Amino acid sequence: MDELKSKYLDLIAKASDAAALEEIRVAAVGKKGEVSLKMRELGKMTPEERQLEGPRLNALKDEINAALVAKKSALEDAALEERLKAEWLDVTLPARDRHVGSIHPVSQVWEECTAIFADMGFAVAEGPQIESDWYNFDALNIPGHHPARAEMDTFYTHRSEGDTRPPHVLRTHTSPVQIRSMEAQGAPIRIICPGRVYRADYDQTHTPMFHQVEGLAIDRDISMANLKWVLEEFFSAFFGTHVETRFRASHFPFTEPSAEVDIQCSFEGGTVKVGEGNDWLEVLGSGMVHPSVLRAGGIDPDAWQGFAFGIGIDRLAMLKYGIPDLRAFFESDLRWLRHYGFSALQVPTLHGG
Repeated sequence: MDELKSKYLDLIAKASDAAALEEIRVAAVGKKGEVSLKMRELGKMTPEERQLEGPRLNALKDEINAALVAKKSALEDAALEERLKAEWLDVTLPARDRHVGSIHPVSQVWEECTAIFADMGFAVAEGPQIESDWYNFDALNIPGHHPARAEMDTFYTHRSEGDTRPPHVLRTHTSPVQIRSMEAQGAPIRIICPGRVYRADYDQTHTPMFHQVEGLAIDRDISMANLKWVLEEFFSAFFGTHVETRFRASHFPFTEPSAEVDIQCSFEGGTVKVGEGNDWLEVLGSGMVHPSVLRAGGIDPDAWQGFAFGIGIDRLAMLKYGIPDLRAFFESDLRWLRHYGFSALQVPTLHGG
């Protein structure tokens, strides 16, 4: 046993790699290894001899196994050391350029509008994008002969043959959310309704799907003066400078009186600069909510009155950030998104601008 111990411990110490170590293990304690064959001989011994030789063989086997494990660990450490010597990393090098996503200008302006109107006490209301004909047109006092109800201007979802119910539409404005909010909350109410809307139009300043934010405020003594103040405060906060407004008489089925709103600007060098100059740019429609619309929302027009307005979020983004073509908003061009996009850390706030 001393010879076997000396022999295999010496071989294990001289093993140069894992393959040589495995050969030694098989030769020593494998199924047909020398130590294993010795242990089979225990069955031929007398009980007294077995009691003496058994513990010695087990101790030999354990010692060889322990030496194998220790040598294997030493070889692995040596291999790792050699690998570390061959491989190195210069931690002073600049990091690899890693492209990260950006916030879309529409999403950014959406949040900017929400922050500004929230500071003025407006809550955010949302509604379905597929609306019934009643919510999208009838409740808003839009007559059946109005051009907006024609299939060339509005996306209709036709029903199956034999279904006589009016078809649903992809909402052409977020005004149906105002009706739903009036039905659910009653008066007084002060909300904005941002969201996607759909119209069959496509050119440099129109796309089939775009974004809009509408506002609604109803109370007992609200007037056009309140509407003018809200819009001037919004434009001044949004563009970061005092912006004059001009109201022009107009007509919308859902407001009476109605007014188109222009903002002060200048056209110089092919660019629009808001808040300066002597020119005017039309940006939104507004007015006092029509009594019929109040009734459709379940509110008594003899006791309550209010104003409403609507403006395109995409158009606000174009004006503020100098984006010339609305169609580029929806083309998913990574170069465009990286140029006009915003960092996720640029959260719109009133104190931060």
